[in-house]
Amino acid sequence: MSTDFDVLVIGAGIQGAGAAEALAAAGYQVAILEQLGVAAATSSRSSKLIHGGLRYLESGQFRLVRECLRERRWLLANKPQLVRMVPFYIPVYSYSRRPAWLVRLGLSLYALLAGVSSGYSRFRSVPRHEWDNLAGLNRDELVAVYRYYDAQTDDAALTRNVVDSAVALGARLICPGSLVGAERTDHGVRVDYVADGQLHTLRSRVLVNCSGPWIASTNARCTPQIKLPALDLVAGAHIELPLSLGEKIFYVEAEDGRAVFVMPWRGKTLVGTTERSYIGDPRDVAPTIEEESYLLRTVQRYFPQTRALQMHDIRDSFAGLRVLPQNGNSPFSRPRETLLCCDDDRRPRLLAVAGGKLTSYRATARRILRKLRPTLEANAGGSGGAAAGSNRNASSVEERNL
Repeated sequence: MSTDFDVLVIGAGIQGAGAAEALAAAGYQVAILEQLGVAAATSSRSSKLIHGGLRYLESGQFRLVRECLRERRWLLANKPQLVRMVPFYIPVYSYSRRPAWLVRLGLSLYALLAGVSSGYSRFRSVPRHEWDNLAGLNRDELVAVYRYYDAQTDDAALTRNVVDSAVALGARLICPGSLVGAERTDHGVRVDYVADGQLHTLRSRVLVNCSGPWIASTNARCTPQIKLPALDLVAGAHIELPLSLGEKIFYVEAEDGRAVFVMPWRGKTLVGTTERSYIGDPRDVAPTIEEESYLLRTVQRYFPQTRALQMHDIRDSFAGLRVLPQNGNSPFSRPRETLLCCDDDRRPRLLAVAGGKLTSYRATARRILRKLRPTLEANAGGSGGAAAGSNRNASSVEERNL
């Protein structure tokens, strides 16, 4: 029985984009089904950072940090038009929950995980005579300032770039297109979807659910449904202020000890993020007044020149949704590892991606490719619309290059 595609990817956020690019590069026929638009949801509402996740060291997520730092190095080398290094500054005060010695220890480990070959792995203590150059940073009870480097990006532009790469490699983008239902058959997956106001059907050997905060509702439209772990949607808000603090990113503690970034963004200042559980339609997520006030107070705590700003001075705000496992802990301390769930662990036809970091989208894509290869290589020559087997012979090389 012929199929139209080897793989149908649901969702054109960064995880779906990365999966489609990796699969297309490996020689498979890929389609992407996106209901809203490329990077229309969480992938345009992040903190715009390509980083290892310094704070994840506190919860012992060393493998995740090392993976993200490796991916950061690749993105800097291969997408310099989209990803650039920026100095980060961590001020430590007499009242900070993390004392100077602990920050220094964390930065030492961060540098070690980045690798000594990295030109940006080193950090330093900023001497007192340079504190006047720190964008008006509050110096009352300031005891130390550390500088290290991480990277910044335009998250939506990066996602569009990866989708464009997938399309250039042969993937087909169906947008807008909404999944109606998917059913696993003896030969693959039958998919019904709506596009251009009409109901369409396609057949794919595998379906990959990369729909982010819609992961559960997409899964509910699949037969059989994949068994997903207990998941929470966690909203993260940002505010944009009409002033510039220069080309520096400040990594500060909020009043409750959470890490908040104060960063340059298109000539203004972006502040984020928060973490709160969210229940409802992902399309409706938005910052609350409490979140906006919390972020404004955080900026004002560290930069006296912002204390005249009021809530009505906030130029813009937005919120995105993370997908995190439920484990009884606060969202701040939950693991950020990407989860792959499937209908058959050995030869999956339905696979769902829960979570995932902007920085490590390529690493997630490689995991998806490895997971699907046993299914896609089985009877490789039997699918009418599928890629030729000769293309797949190069798949291991393509995977190494991704």
